[in-house]
Amino acid sequence: MTVRLLTNIGRLWTGSEIWSNAAILTQDDKIAWVGPAAELPASIPGVIEDIVDVDHVENLGGGLVTPGLIDAHTHPVYAGNRWAELAMRSGGSSSTEIAAAGGGMASTVTVTRGTDPWTLCNGVRERLRAWLLAGTTTIEAKTGYHLTRDGELADVRLLRSLEDEPNMPRVHVTFLAAHAVPPEYFGRRHDYVDAVGNWCADARAAGADSVDVYCDDGRFTEREARWVLGAGRASGLLPRLHACGETRNGAARLAAEMGCASADLLHGADDEDVAALARAGVAAVVCPSTAIETGRTPPVRALLDKGVAVALGSDHTPGGNGITSMPLVIALAVSYFGLSVTEALRAATIGGAHALRASDRGAMVRGRYADIVAWDADHEGSFAWSYGLKPLRVWRGGEPVTG
Repeated sequence: MTVRLLTNIGRLWTGSEIWSNAAILTQDDKIAWVGPAAELPASIPGVIEDIVDVDHVENLGGGLVTPGLIDAHTHPVYAGNRWAELAMRSGGSSSTEIAAAGGGMASTVTVTRGTDPWTLCNGVRERLRAWLLAGTTTIEAKTGYHLTRDGELADVRLLRSLEDEPNMPRVHVTFLAAHAVPPEYFGRRHDYVDAVGNWCADARAAGADSVDVYCDDGRFTEREARWVLGAGRASGLLPRLHACGETRNGAARLAAEMGCASADLLHGADDEDVAALARAGVAAVVCPSTAIETGRTPPVRALLDKGVAVALGSDHTPGGNGITSMPLVIALAVSYFGLSVTEALRAATIGGAHALRASDRGAMVRGRYADIVAWDADHEGSFAWSYGLKPLRVWRGGEPVTG
């Protein structure tokens, strides 16, 4: 048993309140006590007989401390890059012109399929490591760039195995074979939808936590999504949904009907969609970088006003953005979505935990994981100023992360 005391915390944001001059006591990978330093008990039954016998004492120099951040929407399993395509798009090239030049999602599928597992694993490992060093202790990570049974299942196993390595974030693995219809199924999309549904049980056995479907024009319809999500739920996977199309696609209301853990992006959601999500208790995962890129903003304020749990995601993708910094996502949520710093921080911690159905993290509460970040700042308002606030120290399960 390892007991660690973090003391001289100038400002502690717990997820529900702020304490000045605080302290945290951890036992192994969980929080054993948290509160104002003046109230630190001399002993805690079952944890430590005398506070002077703590194994490690760390003075945090009067800085800001928060729970570890949670990125609730990422696509990190891919090979290669699409930088040339992004340059074309920024110059006004159309999707047709980009595809004719060899770009688009199909190019990532081709490169990922052609990359050896060792190289692919190293690339994903570097990305996950970047998230953790930026203060993100949990990420939701989707598959979706192999679009074959064996490739998608290998991606699930890859993510699960990386989580067990030292200095890696916790990983919530989402099976997203229903990302797009692969080229070899041209003219046979129904066969592919059926196949993905049949793969869900294998994905669960391989270690997946959730199943997701990209429900939008040009991807999968509401009917197709219903089949895949139903198959995933029957296999023990949490359903979640890329609900990024217009409301006429019915994605947001499908997420409510199916009791999804989350409805993501929500760029075309209307008031009825928001009300349906609120009634069903479905979390909304919103990604400011993608909203900026597409020029389509989800109804974040309406979601909050209706009591929907809102989480933040980077939407890291090879064809979208390479963000692995949740502090940057928080700053963008403040500036672009109009959230307060407190609302954005909550969405990046408690909201993310809710979206992942992970009640064991996201807040400074006794019994939760000791996923903790000490920041290079003395006030949470710095998240809105720095556009990528840097951590000084990160603890994952009570253990310091090494740089």
